[in-house]
Amino acid sequence: MDASLAFPLLIGLIAVALFFDFLNGLHDAANSIATIVSTRVLRPQYAVAWAAFFNFIAFLFFGLHVAETLGTGIIDPGIVSPLVIFAALMGAIVWNIVTWIFGIPSSSSHALVGGLVGAGLAKVGFSSIVWGGLLKTAGAIVMSPMIGFLLALFLVLAVSWIFVRQTPFAVDRTFRILQFVSASLYSLGHGGNDAQKTMGIIAVLLYSQGYLGGSFHIPFWVVISCQTAMALGTLFGGWRIVHTMGSKITRLNPMQGFCAETGGALTLFGATWLGIPVSTTHTITGAIVGVGAARRVSAVRWGLAGNIVVAWVITLPAAALISAFFYFVGGLFA
Repeated sequence: MDASLAFPLLIGLIAVALFFDFLNGLHDAANSIATIVSTRVLRPQYAVAWAAFFNFIAFLFFGLHVAETLGTGIIDPGIVSPLVIFAALMGAIVWNIVTWIFGIPSSSSHALVGGLVGAGLAKVGFSSIVWGGLLKTAGAIVMSPMIGFLLALFLVLAVSWIFVRQTPFAVDRTFRILQFVSASLYSLGHGGNDAQKTMGIIAVLLYSQGYLGGSFHIPFWVVISCQTAMALGTLFGGWRIVHTMGSKITRLNPMQGFCAETGGALTLFGATWLGIPVSTTHTITGAIVGVGAARRVSAVRWGLAGNIVVAWVITLPAAALISAFFYFVGGLFA
């Protein structure tokens, strides 16, 4: 491919990647704000602005381990080409739009991983897959909601014991204030983990085209671009999914909202530090189910939670199939 064509194509693919990042923020806005909206601590328009700000500044607090995992730890960076990146992004974008239309809180993260896997398989087969990174990510599908569930459950029990002598009014007033803190922490965790996935995609594309020199790294302009795109997506919000996450799974009060957000945030901080691209959707859903189960098992609408789990399970293969389709169709025009 001649350089005069390669550069415009590169710019176009970076724009598609940033559009995915915007959709990720739009799709996952519910993860950051569902509890603070459902407990009526903040109005939706203020909640999304609050979440967008902390999504944007997350790069100040975290390293770039997740971006490195996405860039080099899912498929072999040696087989990456513009067509592979295009197919991977289209697989993730199409699946995100489908689940957004139907209000299904599926994982944008695993849609992107599935897109990479599908494109890699379509190009060279199973030899394209970096099994260590993929299995680590797949394991997080199970572990992140379980850890979020257990941390939120423990926090509810601990807080209930600490505030046992307080009146319900005093507890409600205290946690209405503390929810600002927990929502901020969760939004930081979301911006720190999720925006890095698109950074990894753009960086491996630049690396494959020789724009990063001899070593893989994440340029600062890529960091800022991805954080901005995600923050703008969050600012627009995803109201269908907010409704599902904030009220359909279980009803929350401010204390429970605080525990769910804090449990989810701690899970995300740990995963980001370890460089594991976890799903913020899985994490906050597990935490919300945990606080509901702490009240009583029947407080959780297990049928809806089960449907969400089904969406999690099919996200990877569905995005992979869509991605492979786009790879083969794109190949006809290459």
